[in-house]
Amino acid sequence: MKLRDYKVLLFVVFIWISVAGQHKLTGTVTDQNNKPIYNAEVYNQNTGEQTTTKQDGSFEFTDIENGEYLITIFNYDFDILEKQVTVDGDTQINLVLNPLGEELSEVLITQRRERIFGLKQLKPVEGTAIYAGKKSEVVLLENTIGNLASNNARQIYAQVVGLNIYENSIGGLQLNIGGRGLDPNRTANFNTRQNGYDISADVLGYPESYYTPPAEALSEIQVVRGAASLQYGTQFGGLINFKMKQPNPNKKIELVSRQSLGSFNLFTSFNSLSGTVGKFSYYTYFNYKQGDGFRPNSEFDSKNFYAHLGYQLSEKTKLIGEFTYLNYLAKQPGGLTDTQFELDPDFSNRTRNWFEVDWKLYSLKLEHQFSEKTDFSLNFFGLDASRSALGFRGIPTDLNTNPITADDEVDANGNFVNPRDLIVGNFKNWGAEARLLSRYNILGKESVFLIGSKYYQANNDARQGPGSLGTDADFSFQNDRFPDYANQSTFDFPNLNIAVFGENIFNISDKFSITPGFRFEYIKTETEGIYNNVVFDNAGNPINNTTETDDDTLERSFVLLGIGSSYKISPEIEAYANVSQNYRSVTFSDIRIVNPTFSIRPDIGDEEGFTADIGIRGKINDDLTYDASLFGLWYDDRIGEVFNDRAQRVRGNIGDALIYGIESYTNWNIGNTFFVNNTNYVLNTFVNLAITDSEYTRSEEPIEGNKVEFIPLINLKTGIGFGYKNFLGNIQFTHLSEQFTEVTNADRGLTGTKEEGTLGKIPAYSIVDISFSYTYRKFKLETGINNLLDESYFTQRATGYPGPGIIPAAPISWYATLQFTL
Repeated sequence: MKLRDYKVLLFVVFIWISVAGQHKLTGTVTDQNNKPIYNAEVYNQNTGEQTTTKQDGSFEFTDIENGEYLITIFNYDFDILEKQVTVDGDTQINLVLNPLGEELSEVLITQRRERIFGLKQLKPVEGTAIYAGKKSEVVLLENTIGNLASNNARQIYAQVVGLNIYENSIGGLQLNIGGRGLDPNRTANFNTRQNGYDISADVLGYPESYYTPPAEALSEIQVVRGAASLQYGTQFGGLINFKMKQPNPNKKIELVSRQSLGSFNLFTSFNSLSGTVGKFSYYTYFNYKQGDGFRPNSEFDSKNFYAHLGYQLSEKTKLIGEFTYLNYLAKQPGGLTDTQFELDPDFSNRTRNWFEVDWKLYSLKLEHQFSEKTDFSLNFFGLDASRSALGFRGIPTDLNTNPITADDEVDANGNFVNPRDLIVGNFKNWGAEARLLSRYNILGKESVFLIGSKYYQANNDARQGPGSLGTDADFSFQNDRFPDYANQSTFDFPNLNIAVFGENIFNISDKFSITPGFRFEYIKTETEGIYNNVVFDNAGNPINNTTETDDDTLERSFVLLGIGSSYKISPEIEAYANVSQNYRSVTFSDIRIVNPTFSIRPDIGDEEGFTADIGIRGKINDDLTYDASLFGLWYDDRIGEVFNDRAQRVRGNIGDALIYGIESYTNWNIGNTFFVNNTNYVLNTFVNLAITDSEYTRSEEPIEGNKVEFIPLINLKTGIGFGYKNFLGNIQFTHLSEQFTEVTNADRGLTGTKEEGTLGKIPAYSIVDISFSYTYRKFKLETGINNLLDESYFTQRATGYPGPGIIPAAPISWYATLQFTL
């Protein structure tokens, strides 16, 4: 065939595609008084597409072929509507929802929603973000039955596959989750956001999250793996976005009050106000928590306030302001050695360790719709926060002393003679992120283009030195009193990050799309400070004390690339695949440790690698939903710790690693299968299974071929939910096989004859949780038992705070919550 013939053929194909029957289905959703209903979920049963209504009640589906479609509309305040729609060219429909009848039970609402929407994942396009071809999971808090008052992560994230959780946070004050070999400590390997803006201490320099929103205030938790790096950062873990509840669009004022009691003198109070008055909308809450903890020396007190204010400037423009404040003080019982844990996991020999967090977050967001096809958002955000860690951690002046078992020394009068170690970090940063998303047609198909940029500037500081001698929460330095204290430093950490990112969905056909993307990063990290170098003799007496300077500047710029693809095998089944480069810069925790048992390699550098997923997800009828995938994570120059010939821990780039596995999730609505005509009952079960293996593939250390840390081979969560009318319940089983916490893969850590509670494996454990809820008119009662079989286990070996040593997980405990809505 000649070139001219190819041109003719291409022209004919182009014309055929352009005139093919692709149309729009638009509509409005209102109540019986013709008032628009905002945020109603609209579902096309035939194609599987979902969308939500805008402020004016409107919605839109594009690229619809002529034919018959079953459209379903869901909103918690109204009865569900199903309507058969005929599309013949561009079609517009008006839908009216009836008020929710009193006879509609809690079970029926839950059952109907699960039947319609099944396994929730992010849509290909949401707002000014693209998720096409990516592995995404959404935790719907309205459907979660569990200990929300204590932010029980084991229950809340039960249906997010492959997560590894540190269960060390009393009262759920901090979230510690990881996955695929990433350290769960303070969720530092995810880009952690609230309503789309950063909430961690410093995205690049210190990406740890000391603030976690209360589950009672959340509507969704969005988890996007791997390829999320292109839009949200460079992290190997991906994105976790806490989506707060939105103002009630149908009431001027709505009050929700939740009061909870639990084991170990737990008391929490959550109270929120929400509503919409004309163009003004608001949502605000205050959350108070206190308790004693399950070990001695572990009481806590927390106060959390949040305010969201929105104003609809015009039909196409909205301004949103948010403020978050958190302050909590927690006593820390310290860590244990393996022997101490085996003898008594509730033991504590630390009576004067404290931890305090003061967190203030600000956000101002402008949302504007230039046209039906082009959306824009500009988000300014800032953080003004601090965290202070105070305690005697038994930091030795010689390497033969065990820091976990070392006692607080007292004089003849019973007064403490050891100053407590005090570390104070202050975090002041701000940033701005702009996004422009536009839909356009190419070859008769709608494509979606996203371009964005982010400016982020941090000016943080950290100070370490001797604290007071007492037992109270006195966070004042005592350098003049203890000039020869071993761990003294003062550092500033200015950081600057500028990023430009873009993605584009190319709809090759009605079934197949590809989404390439890029992210350009410029990073400048600086270290400016001094530290004391104190030398001791064999008797522990200081013989030399000098002040050293440590200033350094590191600039780098690079481009990350990625691509995702999606193929609709049928309206109910989608195959997806994606691959993305990842990057993690060294943090100032990696490069600045003042501790005689640690040292840092001078050539320590950034980590690089990439993540890939390939999987299939969908549903079978209205009964079974599933998502199964294979993944691989290639990790170059992984930062870790090994020991030198002086038995010191040395932190540096220890080698390359490969992590791979299978992640699968299945949810079977048994009630739909066997009791489809009996709407008073609900019965469903889920299985969440990750099988993960790993290996160090290259290293200068004797660890090649060893397993990577923080990876259980088997990570299983499964459960069964049941209900009758307004009564709901579930039973959940969690099992994680053993996992290593350091590169030598030792079962139990020993340095010479000293038992190291910070080293060794985490044994396998199995946990059962049971929860119930009952709704009567405006009241709701929730109760349950966590760790029903009273398993004695732990999930973390801490090298520093809140240890060092083994941090035991909670034994059997109960909770009860009474909710009132007005």
